Amino acid sequence: MSTQHINQLDHCPRPLRADAERNRTKILDAAARVFAERGLDATLDEVAAAAGVGVGTVYRRFADKETLIGALFDNGVDEIAELASRAHEMSNSWEGLVWFLEQALERQCANRGLREVVAESSYAEVRLDDAKRRIVPALGRLVERAQCDGYVRDDVVTTDFAIFEMMISSLGNKTSSVAPELWRRYLRIILDGIVVARQRPSVLDTVPDDAIMGEVLRSAHRLARRAH
Repeated sequence: MSTQHINQLDHCPRPLRADAERNRTKILDAAARVFAERGLDATLDEVAAAAGVGVGTVYRRFADKETLIGALFDNGVDEIAELASRAHEMSNSWEGLVWFLEQALERQCANRGLREVVAESSYAEVRLDDAKRRIVPALGRLVERAQCDGYVRDDVVTTDFAIFEMMISSLGNKTSSVAPELWRRYLRIILDGIVVARQRPSVLDTVPDDAIMGEVLRSAHRLARRAH
């Protein structure tokens, strides 16, 4: 191949690569919405329709639904890790920890598909250790910093927050369509339990509705029976 020909190739635009990246982003955004609404039972055809692309385009970017779920999982881990980094840069360690918890839980509670990816998919089982290696130490630094500054009680450990997340996000997912802000009430109660001191308890502005909470409890019992 001549030098002139190589130079011409070097200066040729590569629209297919740019288009492919745009399509990949559109598909991931659409998949996040579709899985949030319908869970991981949603099909690639539904994702393609939501993205405004042909299903063949989806398959060119992602070989199967598991690969797409994996990409969403990685994106979710990246986002949570970035949130933790931003929280650590805040001047007040308590405010940084609270902000991180609110932001991370807001994503979990609003996104049924994300929670299923984290808690239930086979992809998550394979990659969960890697996610923990990235997120748990970052969360640990937030907790330790707040403890050193005298905000968080010393007997709280980082793994406690995994339990907090599991409880609150489970509630948030079950009530997202009828009481989307209810989870914040229980986060405030938990925060009041781990803080060393505050002048007065947090204001609990969301009062649970008896009918909603009754349905949540019935749903939990149904899931428990199916599991056994």
